[in-house]
Amino acid sequence: MRTSLLIAALLSLGGAGLAEAQTAPAPGKPAPDQPATTGTAAHGAVGEKLEPGANSFTEGQVKERFAKMGFGEVKDLKKDDQGIWHGKAVHAGKEVSIGMDYKGNVAAQ
Repeated sequence: MRTSLLIAALLSLGGAGLAEAQTAPAPGKPAPDQPATTGTAAHGAVGEKLEPGANSFTEGQVKERFAKMGFGEVKDLKKDDQGIWHGKAVHAGKEVSIGMDYKGNVAAQ
């Protein structure tokens, strides 16, 4: 009886550690539900070089992605002939030029 209780306790502790390891973000990376202004976000990254390609993001999806990454008041969005979305947004109280490629990478200046 004691042996089976000990085994059950060890298995439940090991399972909790495994679940935590699978859901915890990697060191130096924000959690997927937190807005990111630098580094890697849940999808795409800020500061990456924007790559041309067949972009299937809609304007609404682009605005949502920018909002999740901490950019507000997104306006003047247009997709260029290389599939890169360009526009303006407010970040840290300043207006910046923003762009997003087909991978979801974001650049701001």
